Amino acid sequence: MSDELFEQMKQSVIDGEVEDAERLAKEGLDAGIAPGEILDKGFVKGIEEVGDLFGKGEFFLPELVQGAEAMKAAVAVLQPALDASKEGRKTLGKAVAGTVAGDIHEIGKTIVCSMLSAAGFEVTDVGCDVPVETFVEKVKETDCDLLLLSALLTTTMPNQQKTIEALKAAGLRDGVKVMIGGAPTTRAWADEIGADGYAEDAIEAVATAKSILGVA
Repeated sequence: MSDELFEQMKQSVIDGEVEDAERLAKEGLDAGIAPGEILDKGFVKGIEEVGDLFGKGEFFLPELVQGAEAMKAAVAVLQPALDASKEGRKTLGKAVAGTVAGDIHEIGKTIVCSMLSAAGFEVTDVGCDVPVETFVEKVKETDCDLLLLSALLTTTMPNQQKTIEALKAAGLRDGVKVMIGGAPTTRAWADEIGADGYAEDAIEAVATAKSILGVA
């Protein structure tokens, strides 16, 4: 019976059905299945499939967004049970993500946050048009392992570099890995400004985050 339920959970994420995902998460808990098992055998399988389909070019941005939203909805239902059972999923690491100052593009960063969250990271999304000082404060405050800086305009790319410089000045750079992304950014730019990683899209962001933190 639970195999069928896991299959439905997986499918709800592939189809991006938020209400189905919530309902199935509740059903799983009502059936006495451990919340960690519900996530790993059901919903995580769905988001992995969404990632594969996106990678093959069979899914596009809207499907990716919907899948991530369904996954988030399921996690929200399961979180209290995960916390209560103390078998909370072992977090892969703490991440802070935001779009740099002068840039109000939200969608790409939001998808990356959802996908990282779905993969098992604890993510703090600080929004868009974020000043350099705010990134530095958040890194200090959350003691995060990873900082993700998004820039969608060539004019705001230098703020990725300024943020890395500010982390160095604050003595925080050695304690945090920095990843950059956004349409105009490149791997060469990441190397030039001393970032630890670069990702072209949300799927690559998860793989790169795991890789640079050594949790793959």
